Amino acid sequence: MKRTTLLVLLITTSFLFGFAFKTIISNHKTELSNMKKVTGIGGVFFKCKDPKAVNEWYKTHLGFETTPYGTSFEWRDIDDSSKKGLTQWNPFPETTKYFDPSEKEFMINYRVENLEALVEELKKQNVTIVDKIETYDYGKFVHILDLEGNKIELWEPAE
Repeated sequence: MKRTTLLVLLITTSFLFGFAFKTIISNHKTELSNMKKVTGIGGVFFKCKDPKAVNEWYKTHLGFETTPYGTSFEWRDIDDSSKKGLTQWNPFPETTKYFDPSEKEFMINYRVENLEALVEELKKQNVTIVDKIETYDYGKFVHILDLEGNKIELWEPAE
């Protein structure tokens, strides 16, 4: 009788530990999969022979309000129209090293939430992190490479 009770207790305990472990792992995976990663396009950057002339062309023909740094497109958050956002458009000189180590003529900046947590997750997934997170008054930045070596800029805007 003691042996049967002990066996039932052991099986029940094993089942409960297994269930608890599965629940913990499942919740952790759900948290990671529910974590917002990219929330939008933060900017489009490209190389050109003469950024000043390109800025002028876009200003003249498409009405861009350009500066030496391109232009910013302002928009409103769909969930909270009191929140504004910006998407930057910027031509770079064709000799820029800013896109290195990528050899492509463009770089896309993606807006993200919680950059630190995202970088930690990307490291676990063996994504190449090009540099360290840098913080400025307008947000936090880091660069990564995609599977084809395209440099991507991740930006968590300052609130």
